[in-house]
Amino acid sequence: MTANRFPAGTFTPQPGAGRPLRMLTAQAGTELKLALRNGEQVLLTLLIPIVLLIGLSLLDIVALPTPRIATVAPGVLALAVMSTAFTGQAIALGFDRRYGVIRRLAATALPRWLLVTGRLAAVLGVVVIQTVVLGGLALALGWRPEPAGIGWAVLLVLLGCAAFGALGILLGGTLRAEVTLAVANIVWFLLLLAGGIVLPIAQLPGPLGAVASVLPSGALAEGLRTTLTTGAAPGWSPVLVLLGWAVAATALAIRTVRLR
Repeated sequence: MTANRFPAGTFTPQPGAGRPLRMLTAQAGTELKLALRNGEQVLLTLLIPIVLLIGLSLLDIVALPTPRIATVAPGVLALAVMSTAFTGQAIALGFDRRYGVIRRLAATALPRWLLVTGRLAAVLGVVVIQTVVLGGLALALGWRPEPAGIGWAVLLVLLGCAAFGALGILLGGTLRAEVTLAVANIVWFLLLLAGGIVLPIAQLPGPLGAVASVLPSGALAEGLRTTLTTGAAPGWSPVLVLLGWAVAATALAIRTVRLR
């Protein structure tokens, strides 16, 4: 009789939830891989910001203060955050709901809060890649951000991810996939042109500038321009605006987001 080479219990099934950190890592890694494999997502999150960064910096398309790169680079970074955390997140969630992906995940041992956290962690991963690529390209174009403002810029980007991410989940979790696709792209285009991203708020017409200053796009772009150009704190206004949008959108999403 051959002795058992494996200790007792080696192949005993152990159903149930795994460790939260391990589940979070697996979920975030899967979401990140799916986002990077999606050609439309890459176009939205990387190629369009790169084209705008180069075009607005080198071509006199719109009137901007000189050096142009000092105004353009922070705005493009804000656009990258918005593209990933809001537009890409909303569209991906909308179609995941349509095809039953979220419903199937909800039937597993993965808690709902961890599902959302995994998506937001993947968003942060994409934003890190965007920041490295766009920041390196901006430096090559002559951008010289103030080192003293980098810490504040990181805080603003995190708040921007929270605000836009919550808005993306709210949109993608409440509307039909086709409607989400249309609305997310329309909002992205409107905020790009009139939300303080391409043009600083000071250059927008009075009423439009007032509206842009309380939008997450304007708060993030203006805050990044201030701190990365001067090295000083961006002030309380952009921080409170981003925080307010994040809290309000999260609270509303908790009450209204559907899994199907």
